[in-house]
Amino acid sequence: MIVLGVETSCDETAAAVVANGALISSVIAAQLDHRAYGGVVPEVASRLHERHIVSVVERALRTSGASIDDLDGVAVTYGPGLAGALIVGLNFAKGLAQARRLPFIGVDHMEGHLWANFLAEGPHDESYPYLCLLVSGGHTHLWRVEGVGSYTLVGRSRDDAAGEAFDKGARLLGLSYPGGPAIEIAAQGGDPHSIDFPRPMKGSDHCDFSFSGLKTALFYYLRTLPEDKKEAERPNIAAAYQEAIVESLLDRIHQAVHRTGLRKICVAGGVSANARLRERLDAWAEADKLNISYPPLEYCTDNAAMIAMAGYMHLEAGERSGFELEVNPNLSLVDHAQD
Repeated sequence: MIVLGVETSCDETAAAVVANGALISSVIAAQLDHRAYGGVVPEVASRLHERHIVSVVERALRTSGASIDDLDGVAVTYGPGLAGALIVGLNFAKGLAQARRLPFIGVDHMEGHLWANFLAEGPHDESYPYLCLLVSGGHTHLWRVEGVGSYTLVGRSRDDAAGEAFDKGARLLGLSYPGGPAIEIAAQGGDPHSIDFPRPMKGSDHCDFSFSGLKTALFYYLRTLPEDKKEAERPNIAAAYQEAIVESLLDRIHQAVHRTGLRKICVAGGVSANARLRERLDAWAEADKLNISYPPLEYCTDNAAMIAMAGYMHLEAGERSGFELEVNPNLSLVDHAQD
C-alpha cells in the first residue's frame, strides 16, 4: 500500500509518501515569514499553504519514485491547528481522493507524533506496548500505546505545555521565536545548576506535568537583576531554566515507568529535538537498561511523514473517513483516549 500524507496544521506545508509501512519521501516547505512577528500569523500561513501545496505534493511524489496513479490512499491532518491552514490541506486531500477514487483518512496531528519513531520501517507486533512522551509547543502528554487507535492517557500538563514554557521563557530573556532552539543556543556555556528554579510536580505520585510556575519563577528572578547583568548572566539563566524543564519531564517519565512497568519509551514532538533532554534521557536509559527512541530531528517538528505513517496504519486496519469530514482546530486526542 502506498499512502500520500498531507500536513498544513500550522506554518509548514508538507507532503510525504509511505509505502508498505516505510517512509520513502518527505518534503517540507517552511514559512520563514512569521519570525518577524514573533509567532505564526494565521492569515499569512493560509495564503502560503495555498501557494505551495501543489508543488510540495508533486515534489514528494517525484522524490518517492511513485506517480499519482500508484497511490492507494490519502491521509491528511484535520486538527488540531489553525482553521484556515487546516482547510487548505483537507480540501486538497479530499479533492485528490475524490478525483482518483482513493480511500481517504483524516488524522489527528498529535496522533501522528505517536508514530514518528517508526518512519524507518513501521511498527510490528513487538513494538507494543510502549510509553510515548509527546512534548510539543502546545501539548505535553504521556501515552500508553497498545496499537493503532489504542491509546491510554497516562499524564498531561495541567497548565502550560513544555514548549510554551520554552517560548515564554525565551520572550522574557529577549530571545527569538521559537523559544526552544533559542534557549538551547543561549544555554551553551552556561551553568545549569547556577539557579535553583522550581520543578513543579516533582515527586508527585501521579504522572501530570506543570510548567506555569516555572515561567513565573523566571519572571520574578529577572526582576531582581539589574539590566546590565541580564546580558552577562543570560547563558546561566537559560541553562538553569532549560534544566528545570528537562528535569520536570524526566521526573514524570520516571513516575510513568514506575506506574506502568513499561521499559520501551518513545519521545516525540518539537521539544524532543532538545539536545539536553536527549542527553539526560540517554544517560538514564543506559543506567537502567531502558529502550528509548526519538524521531530523526527533521521529524520532531510538524511534518507530513508522521501523518502518512498514521494514515497508513489506519487505512491498513480498514478505516476510512467520509468526505463530509471538516477541520477541527480544537481536536484533542485526549477526547478519544481509553480509560
